[in-house]
Amino acid sequence: MRNSRFLFVMLLTLALPASAAAAEDHATTSVTVNVNLAPRTSLKVSSRMLQFDVTQPGEAATAALDFTAGARMPSGSDVVLTVEPLRGLDGPGGAADVETDLTFSGEGDGVLAGSIAMSQSTVVGRWQGSGLRAGRVIFKLRANAAGNYSLPVRFVLSTP
Repeated sequence: MRNSRFLFVMLLTLALPASAAAAEDHATTSVTVNVNLAPRTSLKVSSRMLQFDVTQPGEAATAALDFTAGARMPSGSDVVLTVEPLRGLDGPGGAADVETDLTFSGEGDGVLAGSIAMSQSTVVGRWQGSGLRAGRVIFKLRANAAGNYSLPVRFVLSTP
């Protein structure tokens, strides 16, 4: 035991001057780091169902959905928000027999305005580059029959 302590103290004594000399030397080097970030999106929507209450035939009923959209991608890349009706409009007497017109407008940067086609996706927002966006899409339904109408929708955030 005494020999191991002596040996430890001797090694420590010999190592100290060498480490003190090494502390005075400076070394520099360059490191190159390349990072490739894969595009990533996130989307939160306040509802997946549009609900309309048409009180007078021919008058517009509104439904609004709030969204928060986030994207991480290379600068200059497009971010697109689309909405797609999942099936036909449900309403009084089977809405297939009712003449309707569904349009939308938006609140917030990059939110567009236009008409919704029942058989395809419609672009409702477009931005460039990474970031977090929030907004509201306001849908207006005109129907020639009064009643409650509903339409399930799917929102998709993509980087084409």
